[in-house]
Amino acid sequence: MSETALRSALFRREREARWRELEALVSKVERHGVRSLDATELHALPVLYRAAISSLSVARSISLDRNVLEYLEGLANRAYSCVYSPRRRAHRVIAEFFARGFPRAVRELRGWMLLSLLLFSVGGFTGYGMTMTEIDHYHLFIDASLANGRDPTAETEELLDVIFNRDQEAEEDDLSFFATILFTNNAQIGLLCFAAGVVPLLLVGLILFQNGAMLGAFVALHDHHDIGVEFGSWVLPHGVTELLAVVLCGGAGLAVGMSVVFPGRRTRIESLVIAGRRAGTVVIGCVSMFLIAALIEGYFRQIVDDVALRYAVVAVTAAFWGWYFLRVGRRGAPE
Repeated sequence: MSETALRSALFRREREARWRELEALVSKVERHGVRSLDATELHALPVLYRAAISSLSVARSISLDRNVLEYLEGLANRAYSCVYSPRRRAHRVIAEFFARGFPRAVRELRGWMLLSLLLFSVGGFTGYGMTMTEIDHYHLFIDASLANGRDPTAETEELLDVIFNRDQEAEEDDLSFFATILFTNNAQIGLLCFAAGVVPLLLVGLILFQNGAMLGAFVALHDHHDIGVEFGSWVLPHGVTELLAVVLCGGAGLAVGMSVVFPGRRTRIESLVIAGRRAGTVVIGCVSMFLIAALIEGYFRQIVDDVALRYAVVAVTAAFWGWYFLRVGRRGAPE
């Protein structure tokens, strides 16, 4: 037997019992959680972990065989997660995210959110103003495939049929499929606004402006037929949540884009990482908003055709999101 092999065998024989003991504790924690350990095991876990780290350091310095090194590295990594990583249940992580993480991230990026809202609003007023001035300008903002028959040639009754679902039955399976389609489409728009932040900022502004202009043109079309109030009852119950999520994603994209263009004293990668954490939190929260909007659009709006009740939902959702983003998560650690 070579000197290296003999040295490796002796090294392993002297310490292997403690490694196996640590491995058993780590496996127990991985299967059942830290609470499954008794007081003696809890005391032994960090002691055995430090001993394993010491063994790994020695093994590297004397160049033991690769199998021992790989075993110790894997064991040390697993033990580190058990000793130092927080062990929280999934429902607590989710609750913490929505109770603090999401609303705080939005408030931290409030300047970019306001800029995003401004760009969207400018697009909306532009689309509305141009379409009201000349109804044929509607086609500049709305593609025929998106209009689905809702264009200047449509009669007022045809538009009302769409608003109040007079020509379709709200079957549960159909509504479920419709809600899924809407959720996917809306989420794609919001994520596009965010993803565009890593390229020139003008692209984010263009996306926000274009979506605002489309909404403005739709409003103008219905105002042209004197059914603007009815159209509002059709679009706003889900639109308050959906459009707010688009604006938030746009603000997150602007923040990420600005961190790349103007990194300050940091490198661009460092600046992108810092901005990306906050912006990513916003986008993850917005996915849940798109889901809520799709459920309202796919179920509630298809079933309820009472204008007053629809506007009641508008008021409730607007009040809720205002309270949520302005007040929730302010207690506790400073923002």
